[in-house]
Amino acid sequence: MLELHQFELSHYCEKVRLILDYKGLEYRKVEIAPGVGQVEIYQLSGQRQVPVLKDGPQVIAGSGAIARYLDQHYPNNPIIPAESRQRGLCLLLADWADTVIGPQSRKVAFAALSHNSSFRAAVLPKNTPDLVKRLVETVPGELLEVLGIGVGASPEGVKTARATIAQGLESLTLILQQSPYLVGDQPTLADFAVACLSMYLKIPAGPYLDIPAELRGKGVPGLADDPAYQAFFNWRQQLYVDYRHSTSELEGAGPTAIQID
Repeated sequence: MLELHQFELSHYCEKVRLILDYKGLEYRKVEIAPGVGQVEIYQLSGQRQVPVLKDGPQVIAGSGAIARYLDQHYPNNPIIPAESRQRGLCLLLADWADTVIGPQSRKVAFAALSHNSSFRAAVLPKNTPDLVKRLVETVPGELLEVLGIGVGASPEGVKTARATIAQGLESLTLILQQSPYLVGDQPTLADFAVACLSMYLKIPAGPYLDIPAELRGKGVPGLADDPAYQAFFNWRQQLYVDYRHSTSELEGAGPTAIQID
């Protein structure tokens, strides 16, 4: 069985999970938690990031490489079109999601977390010690804002990120007015990348992620609840309803280490 070494709340890992579900592939999740597991990930793949997919002797690191690997070795329900124009658009949008939506939404989400202590604790891995959870809850939001400067989440960085995300959501909403999917009449890697890399803006509602129920459907104020982007988030939710399996359908695994791609 395929083995996905992952962090449940990583939007890059979520992209791989949605692709696996769309292709109808069975897999086992290996949750990566703080500690020795990060060393194990390095020993397995030569780097410390997730997602990492293990397929027998094959080890593939990174959501983009995994997506291409799966489409090549498991061609049922292809996600990368064969026709040249659609293929180019698909890969371009998928790369844009990886390099723009993913990093910028992380900054915006970091800023939102800094103002909500209970939400901060809720996004920690399940096996996080209670002491660490209490520390996270009690860290002043002002201190987190200072720390955010080191990851590009300064007030100015967050402002720029929000503007970038808003422009992207507007563009996606316009595209989806004329088409059921971003490229052609079938879902592609572009759809899965955009849907999952926007996860930090609004966590999908429903039993798709192994997270506290109170987190499902929650999002960044001013973006997730903006009526102008409601059509996009409705489209994304339908994509989940159509293709994403619930957490109860998967075989779980104990935690080992954590590093977001």
